Amino acid sequence: MIDIGFGPQVCGELTGGAAREWLVPDGRGGYAMGTVSGLRTRRYHGLLVVAGETPASRRVGLASLDASVLLPSGAQVRLGTHEWSSGDVDPRGYELLEHFALVDGLPRWRWRIGDVVVERELAMLPGRPCVAVVHRLLSGPPVRLELAAVCTWRDAHGERRADGPAPRMEPVDGGAVIEGAFRLAGPDWTPEGQWWLGVHHREEAARGLTCEEDLWYAGRFAGRLERPGDTVSVLAWADQLDRQPPPATEVVATARRRNRRMVAAARPADAVEATLTLAADAFVVRTHQAPVDVVAGYPWFGAWSRDTMISYEGLFLCTNRATEGRELLRSYAATLSEGMLANTADTGRVEYNTVDGTLWLLHAVARHVAVTGDTDLADELLPALRGVVDAHLAGTRYGIAVDPADGLLTQGGTPGTALTWMDARVYGVPVTPRTGKPVEVNALWVNGLAGLAELTELAGQDAGELRRLHERARTAFRERFPAPTGWLHDVVDGPAPTYPLGGAPHHDDDLLRPNQLLAWSLPYAPLEPDEATLRRVAAGLLTPLGLRSLSPDSPGFTGRHRGGPAERDGGYHQGTVWPWLLGPYVDACRRSKVSVDEVFVAIEAHLTEYGLGSVSETADGLPPHGATGCPFQAWSVAELLRCRRTR
Repeated sequence: MIDIGFGPQVCGELTGGAAREWLVPDGRGGYAMGTVSGLRTRRYHGLLVVAGETPASRRVGLASLDASVLLPSGAQVRLGTHEWSSGDVDPRGYELLEHFALVDGLPRWRWRIGDVVVERELAMLPGRPCVAVVHRLLSGPPVRLELAAVCTWRDAHGERRADGPAPRMEPVDGGAVIEGAFRLAGPDWTPEGQWWLGVHHREEAARGLTCEEDLWYAGRFAGRLERPGDTVSVLAWADQLDRQPPPATEVVATARRRNRRMVAAARPADAVEATLTLAADAFVVRTHQAPVDVVAGYPWFGAWSRDTMISYEGLFLCTNRATEGRELLRSYAATLSEGMLANTADTGRVEYNTVDGTLWLLHAVARHVAVTGDTDLADELLPALRGVVDAHLAGTRYGIAVDPADGLLTQGGTPGTALTWMDARVYGVPVTPRTGKPVEVNALWVNGLAGLAELTELAGQDAGELRRLHERARTAFRERFPAPTGWLHDVVDGPAPTYPLGGAPHHDDDLLRPNQLLAWSLPYAPLEPDEATLRRVAAGLLTPLGLRSLSPDSPGFTGRHRGGPAERDGGYHQGTVWPWLLGPYVDACRRSKVSVDEVFVAIEAHLTEYGLGSVSETADGLPPHGATGCPFQAWSVAELLRCRRTR
């Protein structure tokens, strides 16, 4: 894997250290997450964040474990870092942090106090909400180490205040149980029970959200580090509180071995692929409701079917996890209703509210069979997939239907809906409703019909009708989507703007957006890519970290994905950069023999800049294209891994 490590120039400077985040998942949708400096900058940061019935229903438990070193001189040195509502940063342990590194995907800190060097390692027990934190003396005289357990128990999207009831603490052997929900265990436990008031989260402040909370100082652990190599460790876990985990040092070793095995099994071609393989693993989870699922992004997303299907090839087929992928496709296909795939939402409700998620399922199944030769799965899913086509021909929810006039897929007509991946709303109003016939939806429709026809023929069945539907849709696509601008319309046959009497009966949207890339990039794309067109698209949309969602010279372009929720949602698809779109762009370029040798340089460097070892959800549309959104995003990682592996 690539070397991800920082010395005192980054570690000891709070702005840089606090802007780089690490993630250790537990395989169930929970995680430990924080920053290089140790400062909690988000409400979502914590050492034990536990998934509920769904990955999105997470709760923060152990917020931090603050170390203090008692030197032989009697001086006490605090290694933690907190920011307060007053603006003060106290303690300032980051100033003593001489090195941080990710080693096999696990974070490792090293503090120096003169000749005393203390190291911390952290891991989660794979498949269980359990974190192990190990402190080790690397050099220096004997010291005493105290570890303050700072806790809460709340929804990860919220805060908890001291004006409410204090967390319940029950003493147990070696520690305490907090709120009956999670357990702390370690040496020489001393309960305290005290509120720490006004903890500040700078990233939440930047996002225009509530940025302060109160935390509960539950108590402290302590131990002696007599000689180099000695350790003092703490465990924290939820679920099955009476089931003691293995020793903390064993948890770290187990997690490290597992990560190495996962990477080796994928047979990566280089260090970048190895890093992306481990990044991909973070999103593949087993939950209370599903044997295999995909978390769309950390720290705030749960499972979303569109994200899962777009990510499928990169997360599963490019990492040699086809067996798990097979189970995922079967379980997702089982949710089909009226020809639509359930969009498993973070609200916990099952909703059917995408026009493209189902079409991405058709693509994912076709790619699975093409790569693995798993015709048994094709045979099993074929009736359900053919039902998708039948339902779209007949018409299904939200006015989604095949237009009998041309065989293309139309959607919308229901006020307040945004059914494509550009689905942001501000105060309930879609920013980009894209009602009509969106270009990528119809590229996926053409692609899905051809892929399904091939699966049908592999099963020894007649695909004549599917071939006819495909040819009709492909012909109509080629006639309708090319625009006079030299690229493709983003939507055709949309609702007419207000025209004078005798105006046009419909509207074709020719704003330069990246959705058209799917018309050239998919396996059964309706168009052959044209180098001149791709260069026009690249000139307006391509950035070092991905493609803009709207060209800068278009009305409504927003160059900064910043501010409060309304500002961020308003700009989400109005110029914000999306790294996942590099996948379709690279595929289209390769098909037209346009070189992409230099496309990956910046995005690979990005692996050490924001979400360490991973790829962000979004970035600003204007230079310097600062990363925004989730630091760890499934489809961003999956598409980069896929298009690198298939070059």
